[in-house]
Amino acid sequence: MRSHLCGAIDTASIGQDVSLCGWVQRRRDHGGVIFIDLRDRSGLVQVVMDPDRPEQFSVAETVRNEYVLRASGRVRTRPEGTHNPELPTGAVEVLGHDIEILNASDPLPFQAEDDDTGEAVRLRYRYLDLRSQRMQSNLRLRHRVVRSLRDCLEGQDFIEVETPMLTRSTPEGARDYLVPSRTHPGEFFALPQSPQLFKQLLMVSGVERYYQFARCFRDEDLRADRQPEFTQLDIEMSFVEEDDVMAVMEDMVVRLFRDVLGSELPGPFPRLSYEEALRHYGSDRPDLRIPMVLVDIAELMTDVEFKVFSGPATTPGSRVAALRVPGGAALSRQQIDGYTEFVGLYGAKGLAWIKVNDLSTGRDGLQSPILKFLPEAVIDEIVRRTEVQTGDLVFFGADTASVVNDALGALRVRLGHDLNLTDGGWRPLWVVDFPLVERDPETGQWQSLHHPFTAPRESDLDLLDSDPGRVLSRAYDMVLNGTEIGGGSIRNHRSDTQARILALLGIDAQEAAEKFGFLLDGLRYGAPPHGGIAFGLDRIVAMMAGEESIRDVIAFPKTQKASCLLTDSPSEVGQNQLRELGIRTRVAQPAAAGQEP
Repeated sequence: MRSHLCGAIDTASIGQDVSLCGWVQRRRDHGGVIFIDLRDRSGLVQVVMDPDRPEQFSVAETVRNEYVLRASGRVRTRPEGTHNPELPTGAVEVLGHDIEILNASDPLPFQAEDDDTGEAVRLRYRYLDLRSQRMQSNLRLRHRVVRSLRDCLEGQDFIEVETPMLTRSTPEGARDYLVPSRTHPGEFFALPQSPQLFKQLLMVSGVERYYQFARCFRDEDLRADRQPEFTQLDIEMSFVEEDDVMAVMEDMVVRLFRDVLGSELPGPFPRLSYEEALRHYGSDRPDLRIPMVLVDIAELMTDVEFKVFSGPATTPGSRVAALRVPGGAALSRQQIDGYTEFVGLYGAKGLAWIKVNDLSTGRDGLQSPILKFLPEAVIDEIVRRTEVQTGDLVFFGADTASVVNDALGALRVRLGHDLNLTDGGWRPLWVVDFPLVERDPETGQWQSLHHPFTAPRESDLDLLDSDPGRVLSRAYDMVLNGTEIGGGSIRNHRSDTQARILALLGIDAQEAAEKFGFLLDGLRYGAPPHGGIAFGLDRIVAMMAGEESIRDVIAFPKTQKASCLLTDSPSEVGQNQLRELGIRTRVAQPAAAGQEP
């Protein structure tokens, strides 16, 4: 239907007869001459309709925004003084000879380029939202990312293998989406939370190098970086150790940013242990663009009168830490109170501080309500350890280690952005040496820090029974600018080790056989040493596009309540369908007064 794309018309096309198809971005009637900005996937070009062709001109008069047109004409230079340097096609225009309305458009509920349109409206009419330049750009960016990743992996002899979408329900940290079986009444499939078990079985099968852009489903509470269905780049390799997997993945990500953004990631990526990351940054996904670090000062506070500090300083499992804020002395008391409220969201009961107004005058140059509780020697050591300068401020956290890490870690990131202390560019790293398990704070039961199929360090195997909390795993996470973009590990390739870990997690032999028997059986038939990783594709693309939410790089996303406004789903289904599945729904009745709902 067309000879050229709109965005391909340039000075080399002058004098050519062209046929174009697209949408009307804008129509302007300048008293006898009609200008139509015609848009397709490649860009936009101006079409001029001359009144000397009355039949075609009358058609152009009926055209409105977002009509779908086919226009034919001759390319010419725009008149002097009318060039538009902001458009790639701004030096030329098409003198329209023929115009055909392929389809009309009702008035739009919103303009695609209107930044003030609420997200609910954008998602309800997602097909219109996707017409915007921003969303078109995001979808094309996603395509380029996938193409680069696929090219890199296939160049390394990986093959793409699809794994099932209907499988059995297995505990992987979130609720499953269940699918009832008509042919097996009372039984259910589950949509996969990840292809973890199948990709391990592919290693048993001799595939050796596998990848898949896998659709995954998790019925969990949503945030900006979560969706009930999402895409991950899933990878597994045989006959590897940690360094092998990390080297291939690091090379892939470096190539991705070079290919797609023209950015060179600094390498080799630094490595931080889980313990170091928490100690210095309060987080296992630290943003290295922010220069501030946490400094331990618990041993300085054991004998001070200030119980807020001395209590945690002498309590096992607690922490007292300081965070130097360059230039922070300029913060007002109102701003400090705001940050105090902020850390309260992470369980902190308060936020002590010291302003350094003039370091040269010693204690007299400091300002804080807590100074009267601190001996001179303690203050001097805080100044030395934090390396504060005149004009700085020091925040303090004192509580359980988890509360201090969460609160000061989040405060560090918040201050870095609020005070423009964040370096530009991309700062990747690997976080390694994670604990294999941790205690569930509610039940006290051991639970996997990553997932149950992560291998422990060989040297720590003897601790599995005697002191599981000290066992380190063979896991590794790739972190970029404070966001975990990929996580993986070396797996348990021996069935006996896998069974021991399941038992440690409270899964007895009968339950293990019921839920994971097919994996345990597979590991008995010559499973090679193997490991892998999974990258959050949506998250990576959102970061590269500069978007806050992954919803803006997914064509048809769900809302924060896991619903689709476009199709109005989930929705009720007919009783006949439910009867075939042996399912009957119950509507919750309002609770009577004084009764639990």
